[in-house]
Amino acid sequence: MKTLGYAAHSADSDLVPYHFERRELRPNDVAIEILYSGVCHSDLHTVNGDWGDQPYPLVPGHEIVGKVLSVGSDVKNYKVGDQVAVGCMVDSCQKCDQCHNHEEQFCRHGMTPTYGAPDRQSGEITQGGYSKHIVVREEFVLSIPESMDLSRTAPILCAGITTYSPLRHWGVKEGSRVGVVGLGGLGHMAVKLAVAMGAEVTVISRSKSKEEEAKALGAKGILASSDADEMQANGAAFDLIIDTVPVKHDVNVYTPLLDVNGSLVIVGQVGPLEELMSVPLVFNRRSVAGSLIGGIKETQEVIDFCAKHDIYPECEMIKMDGINGAFERLAQGDLAHRFVIDMSSLSVD
Repeated sequence: MKTLGYAAHSADSDLVPYHFERRELRPNDVAIEILYSGVCHSDLHTVNGDWGDQPYPLVPGHEIVGKVLSVGSDVKNYKVGDQVAVGCMVDSCQKCDQCHNHEEQFCRHGMTPTYGAPDRQSGEITQGGYSKHIVVREEFVLSIPESMDLSRTAPILCAGITTYSPLRHWGVKEGSRVGVVGLGGLGHMAVKLAVAMGAEVTVISRSKSKEEEAKALGAKGILASSDADEMQANGAAFDLIIDTVPVKHDVNVYTPLLDVNGSLVIVGQVGPLEELMSVPLVFNRRSVAGSLIGGIKETQEVIDFCAKHDIYPECEMIKMDGINGAFERLAQGDLAHRFVIDMSSLSVD
């Protein structure tokens, strides 16, 4: 299938139009016309080579919403015209214990990311959602309820599942005390989801400049990490802290905020941390952990949860040719919303 996307051709180049072909349908494949594609901070890191050399030309994008164009002969769960989505991965071994446990992101043989990785059968490099079409095996396609606003759904496939998964894994429920470090693309979704689960949520930020914004999302307020007295007064105040900051930072300032058995979960930064102090951990059985997206079953769960509770990311719509400007703004700081690309402006002809 001939298609058109926007690709980076090197670590220091803009994204430009790129004509390429999607594979012919395998028996278990679903061909999708992409209607909307979310823009993730990790897209910027990847195309810039921040996480290592990349197989350019590279079409990023792993927050994909569209409709089914055609299906392979063995596909059972989807038909032409269905509203569907694709997230951060498009394949896994499907045989190991982690895949059988519905945690394909931890596949023992490595999951296949939506872009920038070899296809498990052909070896060709996967290309992502900044394009008009995509072809994905059925097991990695997700259903979008008819009631959902497709234009605001795409970021749930990354920002949503990335924050929902640790909230579920660490058992957040009515009355849980949850802190969210940062109020960017990930942080604002963490607040909305935790509030919907019944938690008491506080945003932790360097200042209180976004306090009204935090309260509008359902948080009780902001704890200013730059205020030493306020931080000390909130010692042992949280059962769980979700750390969404996407760059290197000192997590030691947050661990004393955890109650006994509390956990700080890193979902934003990928890379080295500042040296970790063990004293606050040892003396209160606190933990510092990490979490990576979620499995396909859990991703479907968060989509359905958002549909039930009318939860959407804060979105700014852009056209495909506005992606480089969006990347520039993203590089300047972690915005408190997500960019979503309207693919209607992209024509293959």
